[in-house]
Amino acid sequence: MASFAPSPADVADIGVTGMAVMGSNLARNLARNGFKVAIHNRSVGKTETVMDNYASDGEFYPSESTADFVASLQKPRVAIIMVKAGGPTDAVIDELASLMEEGDIIVDAGNALFTDTRRREAALREKGLHFVGAGVSGGEEGALNGPSIMPGGTKESYDRLGPMFEKISAHVDGVPCCTHVGADGAGHFVKMVHNGIEYADMQVISEAYDMMSKALGMGASEIGDVFAEWNRGDLESFLIEITAEVLHHTDQTSGKPFVDVILDQAAQKGTGAWTVQTALDLGVPVTGIAEATFARSTSGSTPQREAARGVLKGEEQTLEIADPKQFVDDLQKALYAAKLVSYSQGFDEIAAGAKEYGWDIDLGAMARIWRGGCIIRARFLNRITEAYERNANLPLLLADEYFTTEIAKCIPAWRRIVAFAAASGYPVPVFSSTLSYYDAVRSERLPAALVQAQRDYFGAHTYKRVDAEGTFHVEWTQDRRETKQD
Repeated sequence: MASFAPSPADVADIGVTGMAVMGSNLARNLARNGFKVAIHNRSVGKTETVMDNYASDGEFYPSESTADFVASLQKPRVAIIMVKAGGPTDAVIDELASLMEEGDIIVDAGNALFTDTRRREAALREKGLHFVGAGVSGGEEGALNGPSIMPGGTKESYDRLGPMFEKISAHVDGVPCCTHVGADGAGHFVKMVHNGIEYADMQVISEAYDMMSKALGMGASEIGDVFAEWNRGDLESFLIEITAEVLHHTDQTSGKPFVDVILDQAAQKGTGAWTVQTALDLGVPVTGIAEATFARSTSGSTPQREAARGVLKGEEQTLEIADPKQFVDDLQKALYAAKLVSYSQGFDEIAAGAKEYGWDIDLGAMARIWRGGCIIRARFLNRITEAYERNANLPLLLADEYFTTEIAKCIPAWRRIVAFAAASGYPVPVFSSTLSYYDAVRSERLPAALVQAQRDYFGAHTYKRVDAEGTFHVEWTQDRRETKQD
C-alpha cells in the first residue's frame, strides 16, 4: 500500500475525494488548468495510481487520511465528493463536515436525487457549511477534457467555485458550459432532467435505426452512413455522431457488426426514472422521456418477452416502400420532431421544478451550458437559448416562432412514420408518444371532459363548466340534480 507524507497545510485550491475514473479525471482536469489539487481515496491504491500515471498533469497533493486531505485545502476549503450515490455519499459528507469550519464548501459532483441534495444542504447550512450539488455531464472524457457543469447551492459558494468550474468546463464560442443554476438542489434537478432527455434522445435514435434495419433491410454500416449524413444537418449532435461510429464498428471477435452481437437489454442507473417520477409529482407530461424509460424496462423484461414470443400475434401488414430514399428522409424529419418535443417537455419540467421549489433558473442559460461537454449537446440548443431570450416566460418551447416553423416541416413525415410502424408491428414508443403529445397539446378540446364526468360519478370529485364559474357535482345516484360546491 502506498504511503504519502502529509501534504503541506492550507495549500491546495480544491480537493477531490473518490479516485475512480470520474473523480480522477476531474482532478486531472483541474490540475491541467493550473489549480493545486488535493486528492484522496478510501483505498490508497487508487490515489497511488493517479500519482504514478498522471503526476505530470499538474500539482497534486495526495493524502491517505481524510483529516490530512482537509488540512491541505486553502480556506475557505472546497472538497468535491465523487463516490457512489446514497449511503456512501452521506458517510463521506459526515466525515468531511466533522473536520471543516464555517464557510467551507462540500460539493457532490455525482448523480444524486435532488431531494437528497436539498436535505443535505439544509443540514450543512445549520452547521455553517455550504453544500453544493453539481451536475456534471460528459462522462469520463468530459470530466477530463471539459464537461458541462450545473452547480446549485448558494451564490456565495459559486463565487468561490465559479472561476474554477468555468475554467475546466467545455467552452463553445468562448463561453463556458457552466453557470450557477439556483439554490440547494437546483443543480442536481437540472442534471436529472438532462439525463431524462438523454434517455428519450437515445431511444428515438434507436427506433430510427430499427426502422431502417427492419423496414429497409439495411445493414449496420449502411445505417451508420445515414447517421453520419444526418450529423451534418439539423440533427447534428453528440449522440447522432457516436451512433454513426457505433454502427460502423465491427466486432473484433466475430467479425460481425458490433451492434448485432450486443444483447438487446438496456440498463439504467435511475435518473430516467427519477425524471419521470418527479414529473408525475409536478403534473408535467414528459411522455417521450417516460416511454424511453419504460422501453429500457421492457427490454429487460426477459420472462415476459420469452412468454410473448410465438404466442402474441401481430397481424402486421406488409407495406411496400416505393421510395427508400423518401422513407429515410421521413425518418430524419420524424426524428427531429420527436427530439424537439422531448427537449420541450424537459424544459417544461425544469420550469415547473423552479416554480415549486423557488429556484430562479434561467432556462436559456441551461440550453447554453448544454451546447458543449454534455451528452445531449446538439446544434439546435442555440435556438432554445434564443427562444428564451425572446421570452423568458415562454410557456411552451414548441410555441416559439422558430420551433413552430421547424416542427411544421416535419409533421407529414412524422405521421407517415408512426402510421407505417403501427401497421407493420414495429415498436416506436418515443416516435408515437411525442406525436400524440403534440396533437394533445395543440387540441382545442380534449376528452378529459369525459374523464372528469366519470370521476364525479364514482367519486364525487366535482368538475367545472365551460359556461359558468365555480365547481359542480351531479347527484348521480339520486335525482341527478346538479349542485354548486363553492
